[in-house]
Amino acid sequence: MFSLRGPGARRRVRRGEYLYRLGAPFHALYGIRAGSFKSVLLTEDGREQVTGFHMGGEVLGFDGIGSETCPGDAIALEDSEVVEIPFDELDALACREPALQRELFRMLAGEIQRERSLMLLLGSMRAEERLAAFLINLSQRFSARGFSAHRFLLRMTREEIGSLLGLKLETVSRILSRFQAEGLIGVRNREVQIVAMPALRAVIGRGDARREREAA
Repeated sequence: MFSLRGPGARRRVRRGEYLYRLGAPFHALYGIRAGSFKSVLLTEDGREQVTGFHMGGEVLGFDGIGSETCPGDAIALEDSEVVEIPFDELDALACREPALQRELFRMLAGEIQRERSLMLLLGSMRAEERLAAFLINLSQRFSARGFSAHRFLLRMTREEIGSLLGLKLETVSRILSRFQAEGLIGVRNREVQIVAMPALRAVIGRGDARREREAA
């Protein structure tokens, strides 16, 4: 759950509503108490580009630190609740409490690492590797928050997953069906069950291994 200490007010955001929008004045961080969100940008031709998914216990708004406006939109994927922490007050409190300052740095470093991991994902992995890594990442995040690591609901659509991973909707659906046929996962509507985690992990890099065998 939201671990930052300090002043803050609870705010409910219904499914499909904006927590904040591109260009709005940056003034707060948002700890997600319940529910989930997607962060998005608009491309030059007006298409929505998903840049991240965020679940309970995580914090939104770090990408606005250092700028006067929010660099993108945050939209609720389901009825959600956040704690809104005014950044000026949080910053002043962190200066007085070294433990809080360290926590802020830790969370900011985690956000930077998430962005680097996404760049690596999109730049060097094939389609099935991207989707396998995405499912493994979700599993780890659910587990870290005390939920099942092997059975969870996808609050985002397959089209939104494709937007994040740089894949077409048809590609996401085809690979999910292939993973299910191979016995790696089970899919029922939006519920995903990871049946064979070691085999799902082995998907990452198996294309390179196949090419090496064929070249031998």
